[in-house]
Amino acid sequence: MLLRFDNVSLAFGARPLLDHILLQVAAGDRVCIVGRNGEGKSSLLKLARGEAPPDEGIVWVKPGARLAYLVQDITALGDESVAEVVAGGLPEVGKALIDYFHLAQAMGSHPTTQQTQHLTQLQSILDANNGWQLEQRVNTVMTRLELDGEARFAELSGGWRRRALLARALVCDPEILLLDEPTNHLDIQAIEWLEQVLREFSGALLFVSHDRSFVNRLATRVIELDRGRLFSTDGNYETYLAKKAQLLVAEAQQAALFDKKLAQEEVWIRKGIEARRTRNEGRVRALYALREQHRQRRERVGRIELELQEGNESGKMVCEAEHISLSFGDRTLINDFSVRIMRGDRIGIVGPNGAGKSTLIKLLLGEITPDSGMLKQGSKLEVAYFDQQRDQLKLDESVMDNVVDSGDFVTVNGQPRHVTSYLRDFLFRPEQLKTPARALSGGERNRLLLARLFAKPANLLVMDEPTNDLDIDTLELLEEFVANFPGTLLLVSHDRTFLDNVVTELLVLDGSGRIQEFVGGYSDYARYREQRQANERAAATQKTSTPPTVQQTTAKKSPKLSYKDQRELDFLPKKLETLEAEQSTLQLTISDPQFYSRPQNEVQQALKRIAELTQEIEQTYARWSELDAMLAGT
Repeated sequence: MLLRFDNVSLAFGARPLLDHILLQVAAGDRVCIVGRNGEGKSSLLKLARGEAPPDEGIVWVKPGARLAYLVQDITALGDESVAEVVAGGLPEVGKALIDYFHLAQAMGSHPTTQQTQHLTQLQSILDANNGWQLEQRVNTVMTRLELDGEARFAELSGGWRRRALLARALVCDPEILLLDEPTNHLDIQAIEWLEQVLREFSGALLFVSHDRSFVNRLATRVIELDRGRLFSTDGNYETYLAKKAQLLVAEAQQAALFDKKLAQEEVWIRKGIEARRTRNEGRVRALYALREQHRQRRERVGRIELELQEGNESGKMVCEAEHISLSFGDRTLINDFSVRIMRGDRIGIVGPNGAGKSTLIKLLLGEITPDSGMLKQGSKLEVAYFDQQRDQLKLDESVMDNVVDSGDFVTVNGQPRHVTSYLRDFLFRPEQLKTPARALSGGERNRLLLARLFAKPANLLVMDEPTNDLDIDTLELLEEFVANFPGTLLLVSHDRTFLDNVVTELLVLDGSGRIQEFVGGYSDYARYREQRQANERAAATQKTSTPPTVQQTTAKKSPKLSYKDQRELDFLPKKLETLEAEQSTLQLTISDPQFYSRPQNEVQQALKRIAELTQEIEQTYARWSELDAMLAGT
């Protein structure tokens, strides 16, 4: 056992965050803590790393165990080099290493006596603490995580900063690793890389995350923190969901039985004088106990209520782009891109951080003019735009003033609603209405932006990273709402599960300006990409490992194909025509807004088939190129 919570309690004011919890973490465990925002997940990690004592109980860490923590605030460090940031994970020795190399560089050819003495002291500290071996570990970890030690931490993107901070946590070879929302600021490629690194980690992992795909692939145990209690499930996120559904049903049944019994006892105690004279005093005491139990019972926190006003139907064509390009300085973000977005399309936009996803949305909405090409918006568009930076929020104004321009009422689907009632649907308490938006947490700001957007009618929903800072319950409710939105959807997200559940087509940016269209969700695209990479690896291996045969050597001398190859080459154009015709027919079927109301197995079969067609067409073109090259004698 490496980490143990024994009967631990912690309160924030009068509200209990942890209520006599028990938790054990052993070597090899990968334990994920999930729960609503504000339930105490980060506080639990703070207790685990000894930053604060519990109100009651004991937090025990194995004596001498190395514990590391991935900080959530990626802006916490100053203008240090990446090597300095990583070496900082070795508290005393790391500082001595940094000071030694800084001093050695500053001394030059004529060191002072004080500099020489200080250098000797640092060298003694490093010799006594295996400092030179630890220097090699710093270099090894940076190499493994593909980090440039000389780069300045402050100049890195959010994803690369998080990678450097992970190296800082791993460099001490921890037995216990604590992670708080490790996928924040990471694009999908970086998240998948992080999954692989952590799956290979041999120590105990305790982490908080709202990324369901990440939790599902990584966790060996999922623990929900709810109303101060822990509910543990062995297995991944899917296993947890199944058990959670059973627990909710049992909890509702138990609460209903309790309330029924309480109501019966209340009727009995209120009988007339004669009944009260003959009443059983034990039964009276039991009733008082029931009342106290009911008072102390903490009901499950309410869930956010989402309802977007449906706007008038837009024109059939929402947006059309032909050969558009856009550059900033010497960098091309969009290169010769064409697309037609029709009413009812549900499009996800994915790619590395900095690839231009947000820029593409602004182009399609007409907020930015392309350098070249034609761009045209459709008619009757009513846009609800959730921007990643939440620029639409007026931070110095109150929560209420961000939703209503004047007065106390907002019109929802033609009906007036008091702003207090409306904002209660988004889990804002009445006392928060006058709070400046600047004082809200990240999750609360997200909910306020949703409330602001959904107070207006829309037929085009544009969402740029809407899942940041949302807990899983709210995220799943938002997902359900977006999936049922009847208009057109443009979604930028790094949440793979969210993408799979709400989009039918992807625009994939690779960072070079190229944008690939792909029909299906992210899992479909990931399977296609993995298969393509496997085929490329197999082809490269075969090319480098197989010596040329006599037949191959002869083929180089003569451009003639074998009879079989020539027949195949003659047939390929017809095959491609057939495949592409089937692909076009399927794409038309899938683009129909009513398609997803069909039986689930029919929908899945169609999506699977179109993914197969995309792969088969690519392989057929590759084979055509291969035979054509053989014919040309190259």
